[in-house]
Amino acid sequence: MNFDYTEEQTLLENMVTSFVRDDYDWDTRCSIVKTEEGWKEENWKKFAELGLLGVPFEEDHGGLGGEATDIMIVMEQFGKGLVVEPYMPSIILAGGLISKLGSSDQKNSIIPEIISGDRRYVFAYAEPQSRFDLFDVKCSATLDGDKYIINGFKSVVFGAGMATHLIISARTEGDQRSKSGITLFLVDIKSDGITLQNYPTIDEYRASEVVIENLSVSKENILGELGNSYEAIEEQVDLSTIAICSEAVGILQVLKDSTNDYCKNRKQFGQPISANQAIQHRLVDMMIEYEQAKSILYMAITADLSNPDDRRKAASAAKARIGKAIKFVGENAIQLHGGMGVVDEYMISHFFKRATMIGILFGNVDFHMKRYIDLTQSNIQSINEDDGINLS
Repeated sequence: MNFDYTEEQTLLENMVTSFVRDDYDWDTRCSIVKTEEGWKEENWKKFAELGLLGVPFEEDHGGLGGEATDIMIVMEQFGKGLVVEPYMPSIILAGGLISKLGSSDQKNSIIPEIISGDRRYVFAYAEPQSRFDLFDVKCSATLDGDKYIINGFKSVVFGAGMATHLIISARTEGDQRSKSGITLFLVDIKSDGITLQNYPTIDEYRASEVVIENLSVSKENILGELGNSYEAIEEQVDLSTIAICSEAVGILQVLKDSTNDYCKNRKQFGQPISANQAIQHRLVDMMIEYEQAKSILYMAITADLSNPDDRRKAASAAKARIGKAIKFVGENAIQLHGGMGVVDEYMISHFFKRATMIGILFGNVDFHMKRYIDLTQSNIQSINEDDGINLS
């Protein structure tokens, strides 16, 4: 299979690489995360100028019509720079839901504003009891005349403190863990009834707890069909999972290369520690884990992501395999750096913390291993039933 980039994709990679190298060096990044806001709005405007905010959107709405490979290119380079601006939460996750479910009027009015950088939507879906189950929704929306009244609590909403709008998942019917009855609502983040509790996460990004009390939302602000949003949510979370796997591969490359360079330059007893055969074995194992992670990422982005079964399996396989690589490469990078690996002043610890967060986001290794096994067994059973084979 040919994995070479097209001319346009090569230009995209060069552009993002140049931005990270020239405008997002390590000192700049450190100064950004130490601010109260935790991000730099000027960088978001720069993303808009470079066309990065329009990568996944259709050309009809002013986007670039990018595919999974284009998103991988952006996210991998952002991973190498530990870019903290909310590209994945706003553009890929929330923006993808709007592209998928929005009416023509909603898309025509909202997407150009997202691409220009004037609006930033993030998706508030997780709740304290739900863990990784997207269908576990207690937040309720009750019809009151021509409006819905929403009450509930959303946890760990990444980028909410940087957003202008929210997409809120709420239950309009059904039981707490029913896949039917989930509806999405578009709301201004400054609406009466929304309270944010902002905080930095362990990887120096920003998230919020969102308290929703008697929030009044018009029927016109429903995104998609009433009570029928679960499939779209699952699809967009799968695509976002592949996107953060791309970010993880960029981080793994930095961890691998930085550790290799450190071992070549760090001397003990008059020679570099990389001369030690045991350390050479560690470095080779780190390279193997990185290459396996990159290979399964390529598998995921070249899968038929329009096919639900293929998409689910690709996302879970990539997340499980890359999650294992994160643990191995990250822990060895810290150990081989010795005491320097854990100090806040040295960049390796920051890459390790971000990688660890990615390992949990949208489901950890155990969750995705189980999901992949269940999907595979389900497919085998379906094939056997089609062939008239009874395994019971």
